[in-house]
Amino acid sequence: MEFKDKRILLIVAHPDDEILGPGATLHHIIRTTNCKTKVVILGEGITSRADQRNPEKWQQELAIHRNNIQSAAGAIGYDEVSIHDFPDNRFDSVDLLDIIKVVEKEKEIFNPDVIFTHHGGDVNIDHQLTFQAVITACRPMEHENVKTIITFETASGTEWIPSTDPRKFVPNYFYRFQKPDLDAKIKAMESYEFEKRPFPHPRSPEALDIIAKRWATVIGAEFAEAFCIVRHIQ
Repeated sequence: MEFKDKRILLIVAHPDDEILGPGATLHHIIRTTNCKTKVVILGEGITSRADQRNPEKWQQELAIHRNNIQSAAGAIGYDEVSIHDFPDNRFDSVDLLDIIKVVEKEKEIFNPDVIFTHHGGDVNIDHQLTFQAVITACRPMEHENVKTIITFETASGTEWIPSTDPRKFVPNYFYRFQKPDLDAKIKAMESYEFEKRPFPHPRSPEALDIIAKRWATVIGAEFAEAFCIVRHIQ
């Protein structure tokens, strides 16, 4: 698939998803093509750590999180980042239409050719609803500019859905990259003070390295990330 000269919109639920999913792939695409990239982060990503949502009590952490977003984006090379504040791990507490409206507005502003977003079968409800919002906002009608929708796995979300679930992630597209791209992904993930974890957690540097090598073995490469092409109109 050719990404040269494309406008790529990455729509995710939480800060760090834009790294965990396609971070190395996007780093490689950015450094080897003249594409334009924008990340849309729909949720604030913090307040689910409390029993009840109260953003006022998390102002300091939310401010740190926003600084971490910028550091991570710099490590990958994303051109733009747009941050929203839907409730962390509580997307199902708001109308899906409200999420769709944000996606539609971001689409209108950026006018992408390609959208990367979450796999629809993740165990995380916010990931599921982000996928639904993207699919709804990108109906393949006559004047729809988005010709390609690609979903990714999110470490510590996608792999934890039961194997018996029919929505299990089954990739049909693999993107090869190089060690500098993986290093950038790990550096970006380490920017997230509240999200990084020690091995053997899937969000640890060691695990991200293992995941990249695991998918690479499927296609006879050194490093790769796996995706599902949901729609591609030539």
